[in-house]
Amino acid sequence: METPLYEKIYLELLNQIETGQLKPRDQVPTEKELADQYQVSRITSKKALEKLVQIGAIERIRGRGSYVSEMLPDFGTISPKTNSEQREHLNQEMNELIGLIIPDFFRDCFGRQILSMIEKRCSELKFNLLVKVTYGSQEVEEEAINTMVQQQVKGIIIFPVHGQHYTTSLLRLVLEGFPLVLIDRYLKGIPTCAVYTDNHTAAQNLTEFLFTRGHEHIAFVSPPEEYTSSIEERIQGFKTAYLQKGIAVSPNYILADMFSTLPTFDRSAEFYEDQIKLRNFIQENSHVTAFIACEYEIACVLAQVLKSLGKSIPDDYAIACFDHPAWLYNDMIFTHIKQDEDVIGSTAVDLLLKQIQGETVPVQNMVDYKLIEGNTI
Repeated sequence: METPLYEKIYLELLNQIETGQLKPRDQVPTEKELADQYQVSRITSKKALEKLVQIGAIERIRGRGSYVSEMLPDFGTISPKTNSEQREHLNQEMNELIGLIIPDFFRDCFGRQILSMIEKRCSELKFNLLVKVTYGSQEVEEEAINTMVQQQVKGIIIFPVHGQHYTTSLLRLVLEGFPLVLIDRYLKGIPTCAVYTDNHTAAQNLTEFLFTRGHEHIAFVSPPEEYTSSIEERIQGFKTAYLQKGIAVSPNYILADMFSTLPTFDRSAEFYEDQIKLRNFIQENSHVTAFIACEYEIACVLAQVLKSLGKSIPDDYAIACFDHPAWLYNDMIFTHIKQDEDVIGSTAVDLLLKQIQGETVPVQNMVDYKLIEGNTI
């Protein structure tokens, strides 16, 4: 196993102290200086200095910095570990908490397998998992992050809440360089590690697939964009498919006003309102012959509304969507985009581990997908 970056910094500084390059009462480089020198985060350099404090090699004086101790430890008792010892030590360190913040208890169509893979990968790496549910509330997300920091989790994986603004606690984690991985979406304009599907290309491919089946008037149905990158990119991919075909997409063909599928404690009122919105949309846009639903649940609501209007799928209308349950006990299988949840989950944990070990990781990590043809087109 490769030595973590903080361990390398620690060992190099320890060697400088042991060989006299750094003498008692000499000032040690600051967190920022070490971070710049080794091209790592300040979290990593801080961890290296903390290890030197723990063995008594340096002392940290508030407001002044870190200095080599006058009474140095017995270096013979803290010699560099063998590879097997390092691995055992690292496993002991990693038998700690990491946090997972999710919007709700996932249903079969998307998210459950991600959660399963995250738990499995954490178990393999000797991490314990602390899970908090936000129910789509930014206030609860704020509290969850604060609680996890208080519990001294080593890092956090989070499905951010839909919303126009990012929570203060989330932004603070980013600014402090805290090990953090976002799933399903990213923070626009903020360099934070995120793992997500190539939503733009997926939506474009799904729209183009409908074009090849003879549909020219296709509508897109989704929750509000509200600065949620995954929804925004799906809408943009939908528009791109139209542009590539040389057709101007009508603004009327985008209905981004569905609320019944958003995480909340009670969705009954929103479900009824969404049915009314869809019924009105269908009646007011008679040229539309096909729909792309941003989520599987929206496709289900849409299918119910069409059937209540006496319409047949796919004879009268075609429906495609993102995600689909693996097991479904009815005859309707939507043509859909299948996201690779196993890869999303395992990649998120691996990227978080690298950050915990002090490594720099890519900000954008897009995962591939498959277009699965059903019987609704």
